[in-house]
Amino acid sequence: MRGGMNNMQGMMKQMQKMQKKMEEEQEKLKEERVEGTAGGGMVTVTVSGHKEIVDVEISEEVVDPDDIEMLQDLIVAATNEAMTKADALMSDRLGKHTQGLNIPGMM
Repeated sequence: MRGGMNNMQGMMKQMQKMQKKMEEEQEKLKEERVEGTAGGGMVTVTVSGHKEIVDVEISEEVVDPDDIEMLQDLIVAATNEAMTKADALMSDRLGKHTQGLNIPGMM
């Protein structure tokens, strides 16, 4: 029984360390940036590792008042690409701390 208790305490310490490392990684993700582009780079959307849009760049030549729909489509496409990259970044950074664990609600 005593060995089981020590093992449980060791597991709890490991979980606390893992939680602390994940919190640190999440803080770092705030500063990370990924970009999504569309239209051959005509529209670029920059997203933080926390999936917040931080910048949108639109080339002048893609701005056509008679074709607003195309511009909207390019913005959506670039945003979706950036969000996909942000998901991959988060999964990569946090996944290395939970590798091999099956924790409900995580990833």
